[in-house]
Amino acid sequence: MKLYATSIPQTLPSWATVISNKSGLVEVKINDKDPGFHSIIEELSTEIQPGVIGIKASDLCLVLSIEMVDSNE
Repeated sequence: MKLYATSIPQTLPSWATVISNKSGLVEVKINDKDPGFHSIIEELSTEIQPGVIGIKASDLCLVLSIEMVDSNE
């Protein structure tokens, strides 16, 4: 899984790696098989809509202190 951000903290968890940082756009790769990542997912899991359990990318970015790119812009 990849996230695109405009800013990231200096230190990321072991399951998150910066792939590129060009023109103010930071590409972060998430190792979704890492147990540490699964722990965060379990903490953040909520019912997004009736019958659908998941997490919002904005919640994950908040925990990681990442400012995600707004895809609506």
